[in-house]
Amino acid sequence: MGFDAIGSGHHPSFAQALETSMVCEIPFETLDDLSGKMPNLRQQMMRLMSGEIKGDQDMILLLSKKNAEERLAAFIYNLSRRFAQRGFSPREFRLTMTRGDIGNYLGLTVETISRLLGRFQKSGMLAVKGKYITIENNDALAQLAGHTRNVA
Repeated sequence: MGFDAIGSGHHPSFAQALETSMVCEIPFETLDDLSGKMPNLRQQMMRLMSGEIKGDQDMILLLSKKNAEERLAAFIYNLSRRFAQRGFSPREFRLTMTRGDIGNYLGLTVETISRLLGRFQKSGMLAVKGKYITIENNDALAQLAGHTRNVA
């Protein structure tokens, strides 16, 4: 986080914690100095920056090429994957963002988000209870999101 200010020294965006978090601020000059002395740190920074670029490219594609259903499916699918990477259930989780925040993030209205969640529930893809989501059919969600699952 904060890579967007390396060139200009200005942070054009902000982050808001949606759940209890721990943050450690490291001034860029310190990080830059350490990365020169520690090749593994430099490599990790490059991986993180590459991930940020890939995430931005994916978001541009999502907003420019996908319809509303595909956007929301991709959002929920990616959220599920991030929960799994952190050791949590990828199938059942709580949405920490409001429907309005999700709509703003995806370029959709809150009404569209609510309508689509209802449609996903009716189709049997998701179960929705307030902020709690249960993925009932991950294959259908992945397909709508534009992801293909690896078959082992």
